Amino acid sequence: MFSRITGTLVDRSDGNVVLDVGGLSYDIILPPCVEEKVAIENGEQLSLEIYSVMNMEGNTGHFTFYGFSNAVEREFFEKLLSVASIGPRSAARAFSQPMSRIAGAIDRGDHAFLKTLPGIGQQKARDIVAKLQGKVTKFLLIREAEPAPPARIPDFAEEALAVLLQLEYRRSEAEEMIRSTLEAAPGMNDSEALLAEIYRQRAAHE
Repeated sequence: MFSRITGTLVDRSDGNVVLDVGGLSYDIILPPCVEEKVAIENGEQLSLEIYSVMNMEGNTGHFTFYGFSNAVEREFFEKLLSVASIGPRSAARAFSQPMSRIAGAIDRGDHAFLKTLPGIGQQKARDIVAKLQGKVTKFLLIREAEPAPPARIPDFAEEALAVLLQLEYRRSEAEEMIRSTLEAAPGMNDSEALLAEIYRQRAAHE
């Protein structure tokens, strides 16, 4: 079974994304802390580390896929699964806070914090601490930086943005084109000159 997937985002709903890979669509469950990092639109590429679970129903079965931003998050998910009372869906729901915060609570034996995680009651909090306390140091050392918000597009560039959207560029793509052009020419303050420079740069790369 595969451990990583890269495909085109074709749909997303609460806690799920659907990726198209070579004409095949994969429905992938994302823990809340992973889902909030997926800031892309339909039609854009997404890569995820995958944990696969085989679900048996009588004589038939199907796979459920869980997606993560990186291999370390997947490894932490697997640690949660080593707790007998925690199944994959429970672990995914509970993974609603940054990994280092959850690992810190486990290491401290902080049952009160663990009980704030979705689906984790008193008994499961005790089970997690009993099984994993002292075994999650690696995940404590990894501090997940908050992503910096993108720089705001200046007012004069809004007209250029409107033109790019009319030309059917995706908003995220158009905004990135504007930002990168302004970074290369910080003194620019005219939308027509901005558009001309964007087209010049794109032509140079084609």
